[in-house]
Amino acid sequence: MSTTTPPARDLRLVVGYDGSPPASRALEAAVNLLQGRDGRIEVVYVAHVPSMAALSPGAVSELEEDFDDIEQELRTMAAEQLGGREERWGFHRRQGLIAEELIGVAKDLGTANQHAAVAIVVGSSSAVTHRVVGSAAVSLARHSPVPLVVVP
Repeated sequence: MSTTTPPARDLRLVVGYDGSPPASRALEAAVNLLQGRDGRIEVVYVAHVPSMAALSPGAVSELEEDFDDIEQELRTMAAEQLGGREERWGFHRRQGLIAEELIGVAKDLGTANQHAAVAIVVGSSSAVTHRVVGSAAVSLARHSPVPLVVVP
């Protein structure tokens, strides 16, 4: 029996990020998980177009401009939170359903980094409505093909 510790595996963490306190806690947890390991954090903002807006081209165009502004704001917030603590990270904006897009990023990372371990990290929702209709974390728990960390 060997007592040596196996080498740290390359770890790719997909963090769902919308600037909320739960998302900030998820990003903090990802930094802690990556400590002492090779790997990278992929911060992902998922812009979600409400179904009503999809009916109006003008509304969609206006939402796209808003999403651009939100993306820049969230990128800055993530950079400030990670600044001086973790330099191995990237920021992505996806559009669609949150759980599906986070899973998509995780699958893409797994394909591109076949020897890496991939996990999704999200904050838990405290919204009362999510207890009734579900949240991104609940959907991820049901459908994610990679390990999921839900940070309280």
